[in-house]
Amino acid sequence: MSDIGPRSRPLGPHHADPPPPRRDEIVQLDGNAKRAIETGRTRLLVAGALFVVAYLVIAVRLVTVMLLTDGAEPRIAAVPAQAAPVERGEIVDRNGVVLATNLTTYSLYANPQQIMDVDEAVNGLAGLFPDLGKETIRGKLTSGRSFEWIKRNLTPRERSAVIRLGVPGLSFQEEERRIYPQGRLTAHVIGFTDIDNRGLAGVEQSFDEVLRQGHRQIALALDIRIQNILHEEVSRAIADFRAVGGSGMVLDIDTGEMLGMVSLPDFDPNSPGEAPDETRFNRNTLGVYEMGSTFKLFNTAMALDDGVISLGDRFNATHPLRVSGYTIHDFHPENRWLTVPEIIQYSSNIGSALIAAEVGTERQKEFMARVGMLKPVSLELPELGQPMYPDRWTSLSTMTIAYGHGIAVTPLHLLAGVAGLIDGGMYRPVTLMKRDGGAPLAGRRIIKEATSTDIRKLMRLVVESGTGKSANVPGYLVGGKTGTAEKTMGRGYNSNASLASFIAAFPMSAPRYAVLVIVDSPKPNAASHGFATAGWVSAPAVGRVIERMAPILGMAPLPDNATEARNDLLIPASATE
Repeated sequence: MSDIGPRSRPLGPHHADPPPPRRDEIVQLDGNAKRAIETGRTRLLVAGALFVVAYLVIAVRLVTVMLLTDGAEPRIAAVPAQAAPVERGEIVDRNGVVLATNLTTYSLYANPQQIMDVDEAVNGLAGLFPDLGKETIRGKLTSGRSFEWIKRNLTPRERSAVIRLGVPGLSFQEEERRIYPQGRLTAHVIGFTDIDNRGLAGVEQSFDEVLRQGHRQIALALDIRIQNILHEEVSRAIADFRAVGGSGMVLDIDTGEMLGMVSLPDFDPNSPGEAPDETRFNRNTLGVYEMGSTFKLFNTAMALDDGVISLGDRFNATHPLRVSGYTIHDFHPENRWLTVPEIIQYSSNIGSALIAAEVGTERQKEFMARVGMLKPVSLELPELGQPMYPDRWTSLSTMTIAYGHGIAVTPLHLLAGVAGLIDGGMYRPVTLMKRDGGAPLAGRRIIKEATSTDIRKLMRLVVESGTGKSANVPGYLVGGKTGTAEKTMGRGYNSNASLASFIAAFPMSAPRYAVLVIVDSPKPNAASHGFATAGWVSAPAVGRVIERMAPILGMAPLPDNATEARNDLLIPASATE
């Protein structure tokens, strides 16, 4: 019988099962296991602690890089790209037309420490932004810093182009850019902000804290329709007479609201850094000028209000006036005795000087202070000019100030002061802010109501038959006063450069709106027959402004035979300044 499986062999003593471990051996094995487990646990705790320390070091370094640098790495970089910037409040005109608002943009920055190929990055960025220049870009990308601005306020197309470059180390910061939809039209009033949206000029600066609170809207008194008319007509006058600049304002006399304010040349507030300094200069509020014959209104109101003269008084204008070695003469002399209305109608320097001499120096100084000519006008703009007047107010000063020489003020002074003369003698504060409708704004009395009535008649006379005839608009009872003053140059005057001004109001039966246009250094043209005075330059521009704005404001013209249209001072005459 054959074997079909492994042979079994008997178990000998050397092949028996091992005996069970003794009790002392079991205890020894349990102790070793516990020590191994404790050792592993300790190692895990140490490793975990090391990881925590490492993360803390990294976190501290990140905080240091982002917040505690020398200022080269702005805190805005620490804001996540998804966070929306704080929105600056809007500025609108009196009808809700947007004058300043916000646009979300993206600004490009780099972490030079993450730039892998500097040459590639420089060439790519220079191709997109040639205005930056390769050397400038290279300097930023090799600065060794962890943050460098490359370009602020990118357009969507520029941002997409940067993304397509695929350069590691380039990132975007979401920001808010201030934009001005009306552009140059409201530049000097609205002002502008810097790249970080801080107000630097105009209303933007005056109300910076309010606007920075976000979602706060400021409504101005400006009417963009009137602003546009004013801008066009001042621009036309400058072009027609090849002038170096000009300005204009429209004031609601009842409320003190400024409906229009234009200063030319102007600038684009969307790119203020590209504008020359002279274009950012607000001629209306910051420019200080001798206003010439427009000051005859103040001189006459002063004398009438003090009872020193009456409208029927006459003054000797038969020959030039010699005072302290100085000769006072008339531009177009009548060479005869003139009544007070004729002194205004023909704009006589001689007659005005004689009136001032009768009032006297001390009363003239007091009156000029009363009508606001000796201190800045209060207005919601940072750009406000300081009047200039004599330290020694002599008798000669008194006579020249009577016709606007020897004292310099801003156009805003002139507009506010004349508005007070004709508004029943009440000087009301002017404002750029929209006011709620209702009763006329409270003011302070500067002349008697009867004197105010006389000044209105005199201003109407100037437009009906005097030096301001070209400002007449049928049906609107325009009144005004011309002023042509040589510009100062050193201690003297430049006979080849003048300011041509016309201050007007309408309707003179109950004045509601005042208009001022000033043209700087106009030159004669064929249409003006060789003259560049206010009657030829500024008065027509004021007339065109009134003709265009009155219908917009809903003012219907009066018929010629209306009772309000009568002026008992009317003197048939033909006069040019």
